[in-house]
Amino acid sequence: MPNLTDYIEEYLKKLLALSSKKFIEIRRRELAGKFDCVPSQINYVLERRFSPERGYLVESRRGGGGCIRIYRIKPEIAGSWREALHVHREEGFEPLKVRQLLQRMADEKIISRREYSLLAVVIHDEPYRLSGIEKSYYRKLQSILFNQALEELLKVSY
Repeated sequence: MPNLTDYIEEYLKKLLALSSKKFIEIRRRELAGKFDCVPSQINYVLERRFSPERGYLVESRRGGGGCIRIYRIKPEIAGSWREALHVHREEGFEPLKVRQLLQRMADEKIISRREYSLLAVVIHDEPYRLSGIEKSYYRKLQSILFNQALEELLKVSY
């Protein structure tokens, strides 16, 4: 059963699909009023459902009623994915965010479903935990393996 977060996400995605521009502009307060929720609920949706890993860029402007622009990122070349991976390396390896990135890459046919499945195995925690390796070390190992495997898959597009 869909919840409020799902409805807000769906609404914003429809607005993006109908937009003649490459972005939509919304006001947090107005959107919260439309869905009869608090503005922090809108923030939650934007942070969780409209992240770069999921293919979106959100610009928030202070003042002027809290104007927010949401862009759908459509990479034209795989080089942009190299930049996205670079950001992941600098922010630290988080399997949830990486899984979202993989899902987006599969959705946009940058990688196949089979490649998605293979890369998902690399970032799955269970084998590392069973080996007895300390979490900080296995996160580092996951990051190295994931990045090297993905770079090999994308190499033909560089």
